[in-house]
Amino acid sequence: MRPDTPAENVDHSAEAARLERTAGLHPEDAEPLLLRAAAHLELGGDRPAATALYDRLLAAPDTLDAPHLVRALKAANLWEYGHEAEARAIIDGIRVTAPRDPAPWVIVAEALEAHDELEQAEATFTDGARLLLTDVAEPPYSTHPLLFGRHRVRRMLGAAHDDWDRLADTLHASPVSLDELHDPKRVWSLGSENPAELEAEISRLRAELGAYREALSRPFPVAVLHWPAAELAELLAAYPALAAEYPSHAAHLSTIESSLRELSASGTPNLGIVTGTVPSYEAFAASEGASPSDPTLLPQYATTLAARGRAVAWPPQRGAECWCGSGVAYGECHGAE
Repeated sequence: MRPDTPAENVDHSAEAARLERTAGLHPEDAEPLLLRAAAHLELGGDRPAATALYDRLLAAPDTLDAPHLVRALKAANLWEYGHEAEARAIIDGIRVTAPRDPAPWVIVAEALEAHDELEQAEATFTDGARLLLTDVAEPPYSTHPLLFGRHRVRRMLGAAHDDWDRLADTLHASPVSLDELHDPKRVWSLGSENPAELEAEISRLRAELGAYREALSRPFPVAVLHWPAAELAELLAAYPALAAEYPSHAAHLSTIESSLRELSASGTPNLGIVTGTVPSYEAFAASEGASPSDPTLLPQYATTLAARGRAVAWPPQRGAECWCGSGVAYGECHGAE
């Protein structure tokens, strides 16, 4: 659930510095860029500097898109270099505020798990699942790590499978089942002298690595471009050639929802929506040496925004506001059947 940060052949300090410079050039994208910089600093062993970046972001929490995520990352980082009491206080605060984003739940639960607090980790995973997945017919892609982590911790605790564990099993696409991957006896097989046991463990590890690589192959969502009404009016006034793409704002919103549903029905995971602005789009066109009137530029612009961390996961979590900005709950707006 952390920002994508390849660990091999990377100068983490230099990459963190580059991301900080980029954040200065693109302040509208400072949050995702600085989170990636902090992750590089953690990987490079400079955890105090990573904490300083988290504190820099949290100095203005009202301006953040994901303040709970930043706090969760800060807590996990603090615990790793001896600030357990502060980390626990942040984790308790996150659990009380009950964020609607699965990422903070996963991060703080994994922090507890990493420090052998298995009962608390299981309770945290369960609280997140209960909040986000009760009465949800199809768990969003972003919640899968919540279910997989919960399954793993419960397997370590020897708990019997429940409905959410069985759901995690059905969502897991690897040829090796979650029960095998999360089997506590695996640690003993690594020290076995039995060739058959060692070969079986190698097969499991290969399956885990394959699933990990598959997750990294899609570091940002497949995103659909959304224009708010005022931005769309400004766009069409400046570039009337795009009117064929957007016959009306209502039709534009309807197309977004139908496109995402079709992608979801076809099995495409990790879907999102990015919101465009005319100045940002014009700057992107200039960087590509293209005309903003060119409709083929629109999907490239959406992909670039997603890569810069601007995508919002679709569908919204249960009870959350609709992505269109109406202020109405998604289930009563574009999420209505």
